[in-house]
Amino acid sequence: ECAGASASTQRRPEGGEGTGSLEGSSASPQPPLVAGCRLGRYEDGVEISKEAFRALPEDAELILLRPGEEWSGCKWGSSAFCAFSNCSSGVVHAAQGLLSGEEAPKRCKLLSDLIQNLNENISAESRKEDAVWFEGVESRFKTKSSYMRHSCESRIRGYMKEVIAVTEAMLEKLKLEKYNGFYFDRKEETKDRLCTPEGWFSCQGPFDTEDCSWRHSINPYGNKESRILFSTWNLDHIIEKKRAVLPTLVEAVKGCNKKEINWEYFYQLLFTMDNLKLVHIVCHKKTVHNLGCDRTKIYCKRKTVHQLSPQG
Repeated sequence: ECAGASASTQRRPEGGEGTGSLEGSSASPQPPLVAGCRLGRYEDGVEISKEAFRALPEDAELILLRPGEEWSGCKWGSSAFCAFSNCSSGVVHAAQGLLSGEEAPKRCKLLSDLIQNLNENISAESRKEDAVWFEGVESRFKTKSSYMRHSCESRIRGYMKEVIAVTEAMLEKLKLEKYNGFYFDRKEETKDRLCTPEGWFSCQGPFDTEDCSWRHSINPYGNKESRILFSTWNLDHIIEKKRAVLPTLVEAVKGCNKKEINWEYFYQLLFTMDNLKLVHIVCHKKTVHNLGCDRTKIYCKRKTVHQLSPQG
């Protein structure tokens, strides 16, 4: 049964014919959806279960069948191909060969896409050459390329707005935490400082070990030489900043689709000891860490603000 009919796509190709039958067409009004409707794959008519529906790709082509309707898939005839195609006889002959053999839904799908493309006005560029293409497009766009350029620019601007929103939230938290400067401050009274009250720092070892087998330590508070030497120690990202954290953040921005990015998770990975290790230069491995972000923490639920109505 198809309880979620509104999520399906019903298509019937122009120039093609199904091997089954579908009562009713665009020329006559369709009856309302009723219990017992079924969802099938457009290419071969295989019925889709509720479990299989959840795993379908976003671009899957489906057909909605009411009780009594049957659909065995779209089977393109070579006559339909020839009617739309102005290609050489060699291409047509090859297409006839593909269609004359055993049924191959994927081949039929490829040919249907080809026929559709052959019927399109791809080479046209200006509004005058393809007025239909420009329907719904602002009049300031005179060519297809100018509109497509604007479309890309708009998407990138949207990504940038999301990035700015995330970085601004991180910046505010960093300012509030005074850029986590307490890590190196021996006067800091919290447990977050990385040194002893006297100023001794211990190497925490490479990213893939629990501690430092060399027992590296230093006190930059002691003298000038130690202060300069301490600048060669690194705060190393366990999950790498450039190879993992930032690319994942960019990917999250592109795919957020009304979801809220969990910027606090990325903040922890970039700026806190949750994902940082203080390491001596010898323990700072330059190899690829092969560690990725936790995909379950990239997004979070959007906060909903409920407005209370005034008491009467």
